[in-house]
Amino acid sequence: MLEAIAGTLPGILEPVVLQETALDVGEFKLVPALMVVVMLALFLGVGYFFRVAAVDELWVAGRSIGSVENGMAIGANWMSAASYLGVAALVATLGYFGLAYVVGWTTGYFILLIFMAAQFRRFGKYTAPDFVGDRFYSDWARGIAAFTTLAIAFTYAIGQASGMGLMAQYIFGVSYEVGVVLLMAVTIGYVALSGMLGTTKNMAIQYVILIIAFTLGLYATGWVENWSIALPYLEAGPQVAEAASLEAQFVEPFANVGYYGWIALAFSLIVGTCGLPHVLVRFYTVDNERTARWSTVWGLFFICLLYWGTATYAAFGGLLYDREVTDGGGFTGMSGEEADALVVLTTQLAGLPEWLVGLVAAGAVAAALATTSGLFITASSAAAHDIYTNLYRENATQREQLIVGRTTILAIGALVTLIGLNPPALIGELVAMAFAIAGTIFFPVFFLGLWWENTTREGAIAGMLVGMLVSFGAIVNDTAIPMYTGVDEAVIPTLATWVPGTSSALVGVPIVFAVIIVVSRLTDDPPQEVKRLVRQCHSPEPMHRMETAEDVATDGGTTEE
Repeated sequence: MLEAIAGTLPGILEPVVLQETALDVGEFKLVPALMVVVMLALFLGVGYFFRVAAVDELWVAGRSIGSVENGMAIGANWMSAASYLGVAALVATLGYFGLAYVVGWTTGYFILLIFMAAQFRRFGKYTAPDFVGDRFYSDWARGIAAFTTLAIAFTYAIGQASGMGLMAQYIFGVSYEVGVVLLMAVTIGYVALSGMLGTTKNMAIQYVILIIAFTLGLYATGWVENWSIALPYLEAGPQVAEAASLEAQFVEPFANVGYYGWIALAFSLIVGTCGLPHVLVRFYTVDNERTARWSTVWGLFFICLLYWGTATYAAFGGLLYDREVTDGGGFTGMSGEEADALVVLTTQLAGLPEWLVGLVAAGAVAAALATTSGLFITASSAAAHDIYTNLYRENATQREQLIVGRTTILAIGALVTLIGLNPPALIGELVAMAFAIAGTIFFPVFFLGLWWENTTREGAIAGMLVGMLVSFGAIVNDTAIPMYTGVDEAVIPTLATWVPGTSSALVGVPIVFAVIIVVSRLTDDPPQEVKRLVRQCHSPEPMHRMETAEDVATDGGTTEE
């Protein structure tokens, strides 16, 4: 039946075929399939047990999550298919340039830790658009932020759907299209049921699964190939040197992309990390700012456990591909589908037992599910809380909000599934586009909103609109139009060179900062109650449990300019 459903989709969605690549995707594999089925059943059971009946549990888990658990949820939220599969693929095929993904995605958390985590928790709202709407006292600002949140969730989730399809091919022996439909259906079901509370519980479980699978596959490959014994991350020097002898770009800086391209990508990923709504909402699920800070520390630790191994997987996988597939012909010529599945392909080419290769594939499914669930929660909150309740029906009941939220999950899930059948780019590239959107539109607004009390609503709205023009325009120019019209290159090649869709923030962020500052200077200052609210976000006094800046701002701060 699923094959029939996939076959009825529009003709522009050409099937992604992996049958003739190195990954063994032709047969149903019993043990790996049982692993995934048990894992999915566990997620559905946890989602049902922690199912929600109140909006604060749906959006922010009742602010009941501890720092370690929240750190694991941050790690799982972050360890998407792009991190689990895509980063190793990008390092293997792009070499030094691919390391920009590791640098950018990790560095952003230090900015979050220092400048934003505690301040966001003090503000104490439900969502990122909630912060924008209240901080800038504007329904227009809230609406733009909600639309941007939906756009980020949609773009980001397409990459996760692609990863699910690739892994379903290996595990179940089904077509890519059926794999996308099947696993996305499971994701949509348990997120719609459980909300943020159940999703957070599942994210902690998903992190444990994915980090065990990823690490075990790396260690086992090193052992059977006699490449490493104790710490493959530190023992892989000879393999990196050998990979570099086959493909010089593996270690040669800027061989594929110039200095500007590397800096633009790393910068976009750094600021994008600080602007992702599904990351920032994690700070609202804890009871005070100290827990928010420690959640970030734990999250960074859990993230580094995986990122440390991505370059090692790239070296191991590249050498195995050269030996087993091309017979000395190198490895950067592998297809995009093979590259996106490189972590699993590495363990297969190393001759590891089928159950172990299946476990690594199951870890990729867990990573994709974890991130997709977080994205769907932020999308549903943007639609139900920020658009429906705050902009359309202020007296909406909790039941109405839950219905709208779950309907949004179903709708955006269906759309992501449809586009995921023929994704317009590699997994890592799709996620980088989402980061570019978040960094260009949201980061300047969040940063100035928290640290400059004179930022006005007019400045924030103008900045977000300019950010949308830059980031969306770049993606349309070099990805969307070429992909769906058959054009071989960007509509405006010069624009694609300096403002690529995956790296538009390097140009966009300074422009948006300048627009916000200039417009804020030219317009009336924010109301005094808003200024007091901003000051309270930086108060040296520790917060009480569950307290927010709004709870105390009427008695705190001053009215001085």
